[in-house]
Amino acid sequence: MRISDILTSERIICNVNLSSKKAALEALSGLIAGASIRLDEQEVFNSLLTRERLGGTGLGNGIAIPHGRLKDGLSTIAAFIKLKQGVDYDAVDQQPVDLIFALLVPEHSTEEHLQVLAQLAEMFNQPEFLTQLRREESEEAIYGLLTG
Repeated sequence: MRISDILTSERIICNVNLSSKKAALEALSGLIAGASIRLDEQEVFNSLLTRERLGGTGLGNGIAIPHGRLKDGLSTIAAFIKLKQGVDYDAVDQQPVDLIFALLVPEHSTEEHLQVLAQLAEMFNQPEFLTQLRREESEEAIYGLLTG
C-alpha cells in the first residue's frame, strides 16, 4: 500500500501550535473524521487513545505514529501534523514530538496495519527525510514528501 492511498493533502496541517499529546490526538481525530461522513471524531479519538494506553507510539527523534482500529472502518486512513514546537509525547527517547502521523485501520486489517506501520517506521528513520519534513512550510509540500 502506498501512502498516497491513505493520505490526502487535506488531512495534513503544518506549523500548528498544540500544547499536549491529547490536543494532538484530538486534532488528528478531527482530520480523520472530517474525511468521511461515516467516521465519528470521538470514536477515532478513543481508538487512538486506547492504543496509546497500551504503550506509547512516540518513536523518538521527534516522531510519533499513533494508530488505532475501528470496528466498522471500511478502509485505512491517515492524517499528519507538523507542530511548530514539540510536545511531551512520552516518546522512548523522552524528547518532544513535532511530527505526528496518525493511522486508522479497519479492525480486521491486521496484515495491512503492520505493513503500513513498518513502511512508516522505515520512512521516519531517515534523518535527511526528517530534516526535509521539518523544513517544509506548506501542506502540499509535506504531502509531496510523504507520498513521493
